[in-house]
Amino acid sequence: MAVKVLIPTALQKFTNEQAALECSASNISGLLDSLEVSCPGIKSRLCDEAGNLRRFLNFYVNSEDIRFLEGAETVLKDGDEVSIVPAVAGG
Repeated sequence: MAVKVLIPTALQKFTNEQAALECSASNISGLLDSLEVSCPGIKSRLCDEAGNLRRFLNFYVNSEDIRFLEGAETVLKDGDEVSIVPAVAGG
């Protein structure tokens, strides 16, 4: 099952400067593991020491925020697009 993952510029040093990758995974948690296999070191930037998604990153599946779906257990289907978006703060 192929899922397209959009990588933010700040993390592209782990993806050989690629802005998009294709991975196979059944949910977000599995996607993180798949990304780590193909891009060593990226998972520690996406997850904290306990393995939870970092709070300053937002994950979207087909433009839907996973915080309003099933979080890291959000199911992925063939052809889905996952966007990783750094949170922006300020005034």
